[in-house]
Amino acid sequence: MTNATLAQPGRISNSLDEFWMPFTANRQFKASPRLLESAEGMYFRSSDGRQVLDGTAGLWCCNAGHGRREITEAVSRQIARLDFAPTFQMGHPLPFELAERLADIAPVGLNRVFFTNSGSESADTALKIALAYQRAIGQGTRTRLIGRELGYHGVGFGGISVGGMVNNRKAFPALLPGVDHLPHTLDIARNAFSRGLPEFGIEKADELERLVTLHGAENIAAVIVEPMSGSAGVILPPVGYLQRLREITRKHGILLIFDEVITGFGRVGKAFAAQRWGVTPDIITCAKGLTNGAIPMGAVFVADDIHQAFMQGPDGAIEFFHGYTYSGHPVACAAALATLDIYQGERLFERTLELEAYWQDALLGLRDLPNVVDIRAVGLVGGVQLAPSAEGVGKRGFQVFEQCFHDGLMVRVTGDTIAMSPPLIVEKEQIDILVGTLADSIRKAA
Repeated sequence: MTNATLAQPGRISNSLDEFWMPFTANRQFKASPRLLESAEGMYFRSSDGRQVLDGTAGLWCCNAGHGRREITEAVSRQIARLDFAPTFQMGHPLPFELAERLADIAPVGLNRVFFTNSGSESADTALKIALAYQRAIGQGTRTRLIGRELGYHGVGFGGISVGGMVNNRKAFPALLPGVDHLPHTLDIARNAFSRGLPEFGIEKADELERLVTLHGAENIAAVIVEPMSGSAGVILPPVGYLQRLREITRKHGILLIFDEVITGFGRVGKAFAAQRWGVTPDIITCAKGLTNGAIPMGAVFVADDIHQAFMQGPDGAIEFFHGYTYSGHPVACAAALATLDIYQGERLFERTLELEAYWQDALLGLRDLPNVVDIRAVGLVGGVQLAPSAEGVGKRGFQVFEQCFHDGLMVRVTGDTIAMSPPLIVEKEQIDILVGTLADSIRKAA
């Protein structure tokens, strides 16, 4: 144990050294830690006793807010009744019930559900399904995968291969072969301060035709994109862009995968972004909001015809050699079922649309603050992009992030973009507090 410790009243000091934190500047954090000890509703409580407004739904996942009694009780009952059961050549009732409930809210035709434990696992599972499907239908030459610049699909080797965030890739050279990328859709020069989806940029989808010409349609298995790029700083699809991708992929027999780990479960106003923007892909990945962040869980929705292609050969043969020990974990299923009940009972998806205009008005009211170069908002998600400081990219954004936390607000920072995704239970008064605190922090960082 070294000097990096945290003293708490009435408790033995605990070392901060042993935990290697994910996606964190560990030395910077441990020199000045930001620790959260409890949460309820819209608020965290920090280790020094301060109330912190949750402007990010935890990590894009606590869509129904914190401390939901219904989820706590469902998890408690389930872990006492059945803490674990395998789903390899065995089963238990809950994943079947959950899959049926999920199919009811999914886009029409995506009725088959494969359970995972995270968004990263969902992305890798979707890619494997795409490759195996092409082989199953006699298109075994289709081995190429197409991602997109600035895309984020988790941290598995499949996900970082098709992902397009350079820091997630550059230290790991052993990526999947045969991967290419579409250009990203961020175009501040033409689309700055758009209300909702940006007007310009549909032509960027046509780059897929160029990749088809380059590689040959017969060699491309799937295209994977986030309908809205969250981790890259809330990058929205231009009007018509997703529809154009769907047209091109269908024309060439290429599967279209939507990564909805962030956009799933009400974040943009429908159960899935596919429904909000009227585009049905072949596969959808999700996680995060599936259990309101209470228990790790993910899922992959698959079109019926894709699933049917695997259901060939002898009845006793395993159709898809893939899975996880905790696929369909009983406690995770219990959390997910309780979460779906909350979403439905409180109409949280509809509530997102009801608050969208107020949210957009509030955020766009920041456009004249120092160093603000763009604001992007849809549903209950928003990004405020700042001009980089002379000290380098990301310095100003991190300064605003730290100031917000000091002033009682938790936001996300990606480079110099401040990202926000409050729980869907947020009230207008809390939106005002969130935006006002952010405005003060931006001024202080000017």
